[in-house]
Amino acid sequence: MPNWFSRLRDWARAHKAEIWTVAVLLFIDRLTKCLTLAYLADTDIIVAPFLHLRYVQNTGAAFGIMQGGNLILILVTLLIIGYLIKCWKELCAYGPLVKWGLVLILGGALGNLYDRIALGFVVDFIDLRVWPVFNAADSFITVGGVMLALALLFPAKRPQREEK
Repeated sequence: MPNWFSRLRDWARAHKAEIWTVAVLLFIDRLTKCLTLAYLADTDIIVAPFLHLRYVQNTGAAFGIMQGGNLILILVTLLIIGYLIKCWKELCAYGPLVKWGLVLILGGALGNLYDRIALGFVVDFIDLRVWPVFNAADSFITVGGVMLALALLFPAKRPQREEK
Protein backbone atom coordinates (compact mmCIF):
# COMPACT_ATOMS: atom_id res chain seq x y z
CA MET A 1 0.00 0.00 0.00
CA PRO A 2 1.46 3.42 -0.93
CA ASN A 3 2.70 5.60 1.90
CA TRP A 4 0.30 8.46 1.04
CA PHE A 5 -2.66 6.09 1.28
CA SER A 6 -1.59 4.95 4.74
CA ARG A 7 -1.21 8.54 5.88
CA LEU A 8 -4.63 9.45 4.47
CA ARG A 9 -6.23 6.43 6.17
CA ASP A 10 -4.59 7.31 9.49
CA TRP A 11 -5.67 10.94 9.17
CA ALA A 12 -9.26 9.91 8.39
CA ARG A 13 -9.33 7.60 11.42
CA ALA A 14 -8.07 10.41 13.64
CA HIS A 15 -10.64 12.90 12.33
CA LYS A 16 -13.85 10.86 12.20
CA ALA A 17 -15.92 13.52 13.98
CA GLU A 18 -14.88 16.24 11.54
CA ILE A 19 -15.46 14.03 8.49
CA TRP A 20 -18.88 12.93 9.74
CA THR A 21 -19.82 16.54 10.49
CA VAL A 22 -18.88 17.62 6.96
CA ALA A 23 -20.93 14.70 5.60
CA VAL A 24 -23.96 15.66 7.72
CA LEU A 25 -23.69 19.30 6.63
CA LEU A 26 -23.50 18.21 3.00
CA PHE A 27 -26.55 15.96 3.51
CA ILE A 28 -28.56 18.80 5.10
CA ASP A 29 -27.62 21.13 2.26
CA ARG A 30 -28.52 18.58 -0.45
CA LEU A 31 -31.79 17.66 1.27
CA THR A 32 -32.94 21.28 1.55
CA LYS A 33 -31.98 21.99 -2.06
CA CYS A 34 -33.74 18.85 -3.35
CA LEU A 35 -36.87 19.86 -1.44
CA THR A 36 -36.56 23.34 -2.91
CA LEU A 37 -36.33 21.97 -6.45
CA ALA A 38 -39.28 19.65 -5.83
CA TYR A 39 -41.66 22.06 -4.08
CA LEU A 40 -40.62 25.66 -4.72
CA ALA A 41 -39.99 25.65 -8.47
CA ASP A 42 -43.34 27.32 -9.23
CA THR A 43 -44.37 28.91 -5.96
CA ASP A 44 -43.10 30.92 -3.02
CA ILE A 45 -43.95 30.06 0.57
CA ILE A 46 -44.45 32.86 3.06
CA VAL A 47 -43.37 31.51 6.42
CA ALA A 48 -43.44 34.89 8.17
CA PRO A 49 -43.47 38.52 6.98
CA PHE A 50 -39.66 38.53 7.16
CA LEU A 51 -39.09 34.97 5.89
CA HIS A 52 -40.06 33.66 2.48
CA LEU A 53 -38.96 30.45 0.81
CA ARG A 54 -38.28 31.26 -2.84
CA TYR A 55 -36.40 29.27 -5.46
CA VAL A 56 -33.54 31.18 -7.11
CA GLN A 57 -30.86 29.94 -9.50
CA ASN A 58 -27.62 31.71 -8.57
CA THR A 59 -24.90 31.57 -11.23
CA GLY A 60 -22.72 33.98 -9.29
CA ALA A 61 -21.17 34.33 -5.87
CA ALA A 62 -22.34 36.01 -2.67
CA PHE A 63 -24.68 38.98 -3.11
CA GLY A 64 -25.10 38.13 -6.79
CA ILE A 65 -21.62 39.23 -7.85
CA MET A 66 -19.87 37.46 -10.73
CA GLN A 67 -23.11 36.27 -12.36
CA GLY A 68 -22.27 33.71 -15.03
CA GLY A 69 -18.82 33.07 -13.56
CA ASN A 70 -19.52 29.43 -12.72
CA LEU A 71 -16.26 27.98 -14.08
CA ILE A 72 -14.12 30.54 -12.25
CA LEU A 73 -16.09 29.98 -9.04
CA ILE A 74 -15.64 26.19 -9.35
CA LEU A 75 -11.88 26.64 -9.72
CA VAL A 76 -11.65 29.10 -6.82
CA THR A 77 -13.71 26.78 -4.60
CA LEU A 78 -11.48 23.81 -5.47
CA LEU A 79 -8.38 25.88 -4.67
CA ILE A 80 -9.81 26.97 -1.31
CA ILE A 81 -10.86 23.43 -0.38
CA GLY A 82 -7.43 22.13 -1.40
CA TYR A 83 -5.68 24.80 0.66
CA LEU A 84 -7.79 24.08 3.74
CA ILE A 85 -7.11 20.36 3.48
CA LYS A 86 -3.39 20.84 2.84
CA CYS A 87 -2.99 23.24 5.77
CA TRP A 88 -5.49 21.47 8.06
CA LYS A 89 -2.97 20.49 10.75
CA GLU A 90 -1.36 23.94 10.94
CA LEU A 91 -4.69 25.78 10.96
CA CYS A 92 -6.29 23.49 13.55
CA ALA A 93 -3.35 24.06 15.89
CA TYR A 94 -5.01 27.40 16.68
CA GLY A 95 -7.76 25.63 18.59
CA PRO A 96 -11.21 24.12 18.34
CA LEU A 97 -12.90 27.35 17.21
CA VAL A 98 -10.72 27.37 14.11
CA LYS A 99 -11.09 23.63 13.53
CA TRP A 100 -14.89 23.62 13.69
CA GLY A 101 -15.09 26.86 11.71
CA LEU A 102 -13.10 25.14 8.97
CA VAL A 103 -15.43 22.12 9.14
CA LEU A 104 -18.44 24.39 8.57
CA ILE A 105 -16.70 26.18 5.71
CA LEU A 106 -15.75 22.87 4.07
CA GLY A 107 -19.28 21.48 4.40
CA GLY A 108 -20.80 24.60 2.87
CA ALA A 109 -18.21 24.90 0.14
CA LEU A 110 -18.73 21.27 -0.88
CA GLY A 111 -22.51 21.77 -0.97
CA ASN A 112 -22.33 24.77 -3.28
CA LEU A 113 -19.57 23.13 -5.35
CA TYR A 114 -21.82 20.14 -5.95
CA ASP A 115 -24.55 22.47 -7.27
CA ARG A 116 -22.17 24.35 -9.54
CA ILE A 117 -20.81 21.15 -11.08
CA ALA A 118 -24.07 19.15 -11.26
CA LEU A 119 -26.55 21.94 -12.08
CA GLY A 120 -24.48 24.83 -13.42
CA PHE A 121 -25.83 27.11 -10.69
CA VAL A 122 -26.39 27.18 -6.93
CA VAL A 123 -29.89 26.62 -5.58
CA ASP A 124 -30.84 29.42 -3.17
CA PHE A 125 -34.14 29.52 -1.30
CA ILE A 126 -34.03 31.42 2.02
CA ASP A 127 -35.33 34.96 1.48
CA LEU A 128 -35.18 37.28 4.50
CA ARG A 129 -36.61 40.14 2.40
CA VAL A 130 -33.76 42.52 3.33
CA TRP A 131 -30.86 40.30 2.28
CA PRO A 132 -29.98 38.41 -0.90
CA VAL A 133 -31.55 34.94 -1.13
CA PHE A 134 -29.23 32.25 0.26
CA ASN A 135 -29.13 28.56 1.24
CA ALA A 136 -27.98 26.23 4.03
CA ALA A 137 -24.44 25.93 2.61
CA ASP A 138 -24.11 29.72 2.62
CA SER A 139 -25.17 29.71 6.27
CA PHE A 140 -22.56 27.08 7.14
CA ILE A 141 -19.85 29.10 5.38
CA THR A 142 -20.94 32.30 7.14
CA VAL A 143 -21.02 30.75 10.61
CA GLY A 144 -17.63 29.11 9.95
CA GLY A 145 -16.24 32.47 8.84
CA VAL A 146 -17.55 34.13 12.01
CA MET A 147 -15.88 31.42 14.07
CA LEU A 148 -12.57 32.09 12.29
CA ALA A 149 -12.99 35.84 12.86
CA LEU A 150 -13.62 35.25 16.57
CA ALA A 151 -10.49 33.11 16.72
CA LEU A 152 -8.55 36.00 15.18
CA LEU A 153 -10.06 38.54 17.56
CA PHE A 154 -9.51 36.37 20.62
CA PRO A 155 -6.45 34.28 19.75
CA ALA A 156 -5.14 31.50 21.89
CA LYS A 157 -1.87 32.40 23.59
CA ARG A 158 -0.09 29.86 21.41
CA PRO A 159 -1.16 27.25 18.87
CA GLN A 160 -2.30 23.98 20.39
CA ARG A 161 -1.07 20.70 19.05
CA GLU A 162 -3.69 18.85 17.07
CA GLU A 163 -4.73 15.58 18.68
CA LYS A 164 -4.50 12.46 16.55
